[in-house]
Amino acid sequence: MSESLIGFGAIFLLALLRVPLAFAMGFVGFIGLGLMRGWPATASGAAQVVYESGFAYTLSVVPLFVLMGNFVARAGLAQELFRAAYAFIGHVRGGLAHATVLACAGFGAICGSSIATAATMSKVAYPSMKKLGYADYLSTGVIAAGGTLGIMIPPSTIMVIYGIVTETHIGKLFAAGVLPGLVCALMMMGAVAFITWRDPAAGPAGERTSWHDRLIAVRGIWGVALLVVLVLGGIYGGVFTATEGAGIGASGAFFFALARGALTPRVVFEILVESARTTAMLFTILIAAMMFAAFVNFTTMPVDLKNWILHLGLPPLAIVGAMMLIYVVLGTIMEELSMVLLTIPVFFPIVVQLGFDPVWFGVLIVLVVQIGLISPPVGMNLFVLNSLLKGVALAQIFRGVWMFVAALVLALVVVLEFPLLALWLPGFMK
Repeated sequence: MSESLIGFGAIFLLALLRVPLAFAMGFVGFIGLGLMRGWPATASGAAQVVYESGFAYTLSVVPLFVLMGNFVARAGLAQELFRAAYAFIGHVRGGLAHATVLACAGFGAICGSSIATAATMSKVAYPSMKKLGYADYLSTGVIAAGGTLGIMIPPSTIMVIYGIVTETHIGKLFAAGVLPGLVCALMMMGAVAFITWRDPAAGPAGERTSWHDRLIAVRGIWGVALLVVLVLGGIYGGVFTATEGAGIGASGAFFFALARGALTPRVVFEILVESARTTAMLFTILIAAMMFAAFVNFTTMPVDLKNWILHLGLPPLAIVGAMMLIYVVLGTIMEELSMVLLTIPVFFPIVVQLGFDPVWFGVLIVLVVQIGLISPPVGMNLFVLNSLLKGVALAQIFRGVWMFVAALVLALVVVLEFPLLALWLPGFMK
């Protein structure tokens, strides 16, 4: 176990020296295995990990869902989702903020990326809220928090990677994220209601939309509905696998964007380049994490830690709750995907040994990642907004997000206490 502790210490030391966490994990994993197994075997194993990751059929779902999200963003569907949500709820206090949460939920159902959702909605929702006189702290807080719905409401790149690493059924993970995603959205809307109750000037009401205009707005989101039903309905119904669904979704998003005149050869090239960059980043982190996981599993740490925890005599749910608390704390100082991949080799065997469903634990993992994405000082969504919204101070973004952090923590407690929220829909799948 001491070897693993030294490895974790080395990773945190490299992180303090500003070495990217992916490279730190890969370097420590390679050196650790080399010292314990020998260099020839380690070099051969590293080459095999890179080769198998690059050619793994199941991993092709990652670039396909990323590509699908990029095509959808360029097609302008986010604007239509926001207009449709605003048409129904924009006349209440904080209506634009409520509409932002709903639009983020809809966009998350065809995107799968938190950062992409937050970045897209900052361009769509923030100008409208600024024009109506919304406080910057509420506008940026709700966009940052709403963006995290992109990784809970399927498809989700985090769920795909978790499913691959833990060998959990990806289709069931997608189904498991639906109801918790709706719980998260309701909690965020509750946070908006509380903020505007305490400070009515932060989110003034807009104009009421007629039913005729509401119906027109709803007709504008048929593309979103079609893609969601086609991709997720096919996966849930067992018509095709998650990988096949990703391919169909990417193709459908391409033809939809093409039909709307949103694509030119230059735009297609930019989308492909952006998708390749995102995929390369995800694969680099994944390969490095697998190297470090191999090192941790080669030591006695997983078994020793599991035996120690089981001998404490704590209730199983309390043990999982303690894990979630560790994740929430780590999320304030670490990049979220690396954090998850760094700790899964240690925590996942314990969860399985305790008899919990890996699908439920996967949903909890996504929830703590959501919290980390908006937790100062290193929440990724916060810095995405800071880079895109030049006129808003980072202090205002930090101020506005705390109530939404509390909302997501409450959602985490609800899903922790009521596992059926995550397991009910997967129960209908074969």
